[in-house]
Amino acid sequence: MNAVAHPDARPDLHRPAVGAVLVSTWRVGTPERQRAAVEAIRKAWESREWPDLGLLSYTVYTGTDGDTLLHYSQWTEEQAYEDFVRTYRDDRNAEIDAAVPDVERVELHRYAPPYRSAVLDGSAEGSVPGAVAVVEAEFDGPDAGRQRAWVDVVFTALDEDAVERPAFGGIGAHFHLSRDGRRVLNLAEWESGRAHEEWLTQGEPASGAWERVRGYPGLATSRVRRYTPALSLSAGG
Repeated sequence: MNAVAHPDARPDLHRPAVGAVLVSTWRVGTPERQRAAVEAIRKAWESREWPDLGLLSYTVYTGTDGDTLLHYSQWTEEQAYEDFVRTYRDDRNAEIDAAVPDVERVELHRYAPPYRSAVLDGSAEGSVPGAVAVVEAEFDGPDAGRQRAWVDVVFTALDEDAVERPAFGGIGAHFHLSRDGRRVLNLAEWESGRAHEEWLTQGEPASGAWERVRGYPGLATSRVRRYTPALSLSAGG
């Protein structure tokens, strides 16, 4: 079976059998190189048989910064990824690097499937996302209980937002916990980047719920970056 691209460039974030999620970042330098890299990835994967090692999907997002690519892949287990690296990755990367030299592969993080997901705007549920706001939080040490507790505090803030600051155009937020106990990643899908910007400019509710999120004990850093769906691949029929 060869790789096939999904028209909406979106993975099924609650796909059955997912046991591990791998998220990595590349820097390529310019919007032109972003587009070229996505096309090189497409060609490298569609010209080869799908690696039947437990890889369920592979998705690429382009950063609105004009520099980065975010890679989101779903696997049956982490060992399946290790087997892919050992057997299949190098020739694909070599083809991509020949088309777009000097790609900087910045970081790779390992996550479990989503711990919790939220509907941001009921009227937008089921819409095709035009933008993804990626929130990355990192703590000062490993603590799986603290990861879950922090996400639960975020949900309290989201519940308040639903009343005081509705997320019109927000589709869903999907919170992943890293395997090392140090990080949380939220993949928040929006109908458009403008919808996300308008939600941000409304200002936060006066209760300070988001201040409690940002000031949570042990939270070392957090950042938000926005991406556009570019390519999502899975095995063809």
